[in-house]
Amino acid sequence: MPRTRWRPALMAVALLVTANALQAPANATEGTAGRTRAADPAPTTDYGLTVDTSRTGPAIDDTMYGVFYEDINRAADGGLYAELVQNRSFEYSTADNASYTPMTAWTPTGTGTAAAVGDAGRLGERNRTYLRLDLDGTDAGTGVVNSGYSTGIAVAKGKRYDFSVWARTDRAAGTPLTVALRSADGTALASPSRVTARGDRWTKYTGTLTATATDSAGRLAVTAGGTGTVRLDMVSLFPGDTYKGRANGLRKDLAEKIAALRPGFLRFPGGCLVNTGSHEGYDEASGWQRKRSYQWKDTVGPVEQRATNANFWGYNQSYGLGYYEYFQYAEDIGAMALPVVPALVTGCGQNKATDDPALLKRHIQDTLDLIEFANGPATSTWGRKRAEMGHPRPFGLTHVEVGNEENLPDAFFERFTQFRKAIEAAHPDITVISNSGPDDSGPTFDRAWQLNREADVAMVDEHYYNSPQWFLENNERYDSYDRSGPKVFLGEYASQDNRFRNALAEAAFMTGLERNADVVKLASYAPLLAHTGSVQWRPDMIWFDNTRSWGSASYETQKLFMTNTGDRVVPSTATATPAPSAPISGAIGLSTWATSAAYDDVRVTGADGTPLLTEDFSAGDSRWTKAAGAGAWTVQDGQYVQSDAAAENTLVTAGDPAWQDYDLRVKATKRSGKEGFLVAFGVKDTGNFYWWNLGGWNNTQSAVEKSVGGAKQTMISDGTKIETGRAYDLRVEVRGRQVTLYVDGTKWGSFTDDKIAEPFRQVVTRDKNDLIVKVVNAQDAAARTRIDLGRSASVAPTARLTTLSGAPDAVNTADDRPITPVTSTVTGIGATFTHTFPPHSITFMRLRAR
Repeated sequence: MPRTRWRPALMAVALLVTANALQAPANATEGTAGRTRAADPAPTTDYGLTVDTSRTGPAIDDTMYGVFYEDINRAADGGLYAELVQNRSFEYSTADNASYTPMTAWTPTGTGTAAAVGDAGRLGERNRTYLRLDLDGTDAGTGVVNSGYSTGIAVAKGKRYDFSVWARTDRAAGTPLTVALRSADGTALASPSRVTARGDRWTKYTGTLTATATDSAGRLAVTAGGTGTVRLDMVSLFPGDTYKGRANGLRKDLAEKIAALRPGFLRFPGGCLVNTGSHEGYDEASGWQRKRSYQWKDTVGPVEQRATNANFWGYNQSYGLGYYEYFQYAEDIGAMALPVVPALVTGCGQNKATDDPALLKRHIQDTLDLIEFANGPATSTWGRKRAEMGHPRPFGLTHVEVGNEENLPDAFFERFTQFRKAIEAAHPDITVISNSGPDDSGPTFDRAWQLNREADVAMVDEHYYNSPQWFLENNERYDSYDRSGPKVFLGEYASQDNRFRNALAEAAFMTGLERNADVVKLASYAPLLAHTGSVQWRPDMIWFDNTRSWGSASYETQKLFMTNTGDRVVPSTATATPAPSAPISGAIGLSTWATSAAYDDVRVTGADGTPLLTEDFSAGDSRWTKAAGAGAWTVQDGQYVQSDAAAENTLVTAGDPAWQDYDLRVKATKRSGKEGFLVAFGVKDTGNFYWWNLGGWNNTQSAVEKSVGGAKQTMISDGTKIETGRAYDLRVEVRGRQVTLYVDGTKWGSFTDDKIAEPFRQVVTRDKNDLIVKVVNAQDAAARTRIDLGRSASVAPTARLTTLSGAPDAVNTADDRPITPVTSTVTGIGATFTHTFPPHSITFMRLRAR
């Protein structure tokens, strides 16, 4: 995930807002007659769309659109991985989360003692903790109750649940175990299952429970009777109806929603968890290091022998869902498997290169072994491991990505080159994918692309999360890319919210991806999954709780594109929306982020030198407006000080929102904290402004960001860091749409904000039988469009439409799906015809060739 100022707390408010859909019909006019159906017609803008059906554009690969899977937002344990027991192997640790212990999610019951133990009696070397029950012979027995994930263990009446446990006992006659499903208040949810543990060697025991009631907050109880000591580990409960009925399987509704997208590829396992933390193994030599990069060998083989790890996103990952399961799922849904391996340079804010030739050599060999695991015959070392797990046939791996969002491009590329050389020597048919860092632009991006181009890398992974405005402005992003250079894998992208306006902007951008299908070969929205009870990142494509799942507006948009891609682009052009360009205007502001800073001598003058604001704070701060909860601002010793070093987004503003063509000068001093300071200009309100973020992102970079409706995009950036205690003389010069910035009299940078956020976008593709006209109308006005297919076009007089439309602020929730596809037909189709696309809509029009 790249750096962003879009914080989860801001998104929580947005997701609570569900506006009513406009309920506009799928087509507001019918055929050339243009008969109006809408009772309350929207304002209309006229467009022309010309399609050259006599020519062909780039071919579109079957793998064009796919999905990116990362264990974030409880996407694996408690999510797609169907295990219902949390902390089943008692491996939770403070290394995963400060609140965790080996008994997290477990409550002892009965009169004996229950404790997590990590001695030589453990189940296996990498399964280092187990549960010890010392029994006292009472009728109540001794046991534990597991609370599951989030609200509890969800069970449905009549459904089967498969239980298993590894156990050993010192009692010669054996120890009876009773396994029960209960509600939170103790009410039985199933008839109990009973097994008897025998012998003082670890043995797996299984049973079945059939729910007699439905409950979303159930509990699993395991109780031992008699005397002596019994040891338990890997206490597990799976629903009987996992996806395709597989053991150690996937939650069916989530797996089916992903499969319904018909993705061309599955990128896994991340993401930030791939390349953060230590690159050591999970072994005695490393001190059983828990905060490690994702290493595939930890995740294969019997589940009770797999390693555990601290997840980068603040919880534990059990690796029950591992590389074998990823490959198997990709095969099940007809997707190309695309694994990502660590490059020994950490990203996602850690930014550290590991300089250990022996360790690098080991990771390179691990990657070669991974390819053998996927593609080798069952007689090879790692092909045999795959066969033992149940898949004798090779998986047919074709692509491997090395690294993820490294912010040290030279260090990364040095190591990437060694991976690439080894892979291409041993497996010349494997495409080795590089990356360009965490942003759509900037020094890291430019340097990474320079290195990739110079080395003739096959494919480069780009990531960015930006405002809807950015996506509307950047439809032509890939038009100018070198057609003979590295291909693009757009591995992570999303607009910063889950409202329909975000999906509209993404759809508009996707028309540009398809138009450039000769350059952009793979693309995946991110992230894929989010549990409502454990959210580290928003927005997300599919939301779920313990019993339900639903697709966001972006899910419906991605599904529409992914299931109607076409085989080849057909050249087309459209007229643009009239777009007046006014000068940047607005008031000014000061802010901090996790930093205490002092400001003084604020001066704003017009371009002709006319004073607009002079502020030395000698008369207090009465001219400044504070946002709600905006830190602790006071005037101290003639300076304006924000003293709360933990407060974020502390914006205070002054001046006239109508100001334009002005110079802003201010002296700024960092007093303490993690970052630097923020100087705002062009301020309309607290969601619409520009700010110069000096020393941002933990004082690693500086940038100018533009905020539109609270969603931000980067206009310009560099590596400037801010020193504590030093006074900086800052100047911002605004002229029309151009901004120039100075630090201590030296030009820091400049940019011109003149891109047009075009709301009307289109692309046309062709599959075996149909011409597919795809139109995005991301504005309040209907788009009355004359479509010209050319004289040589021969199409059926009736077309099939699939339309997504609704209010721009509409949000799909568990209980309300305002954004869903509507199918319809339109008549009067010919070589030329007119169709009106509803406001705020995405329309796919299938024209059957004759």
